[in-house]
Amino acid sequence: MNVSVADARNNLTRILQRVEQGEKITICRHGKPVVDLVPASSAQREPRKFGTLKGKIKILDTDWAKPQNDLEAWLKGDV
Repeated sequence: MNVSVADARNNLTRILQRVEQGEKITICRHGKPVVDLVPASSAQREPRKFGTLKGKIKILDTDWAKPQNDLEAWLKGDV
């Protein structure tokens, strides 16, 4: 089915419903095809694979309390 840009603008909801039902609709400007509206293919996602980053992440500093200790030292005036 071919529709003009003005018709597409005014009837977008109805046009999208027809596309969802499987119909291909071509939007034309000055009688020339500009774009085809077709139903989107449902993308198949692969299931998540846990552990894919194992061994790739390194924790460099294990002293998680250090920032707190630095703050306390600064508040006491030791720094």
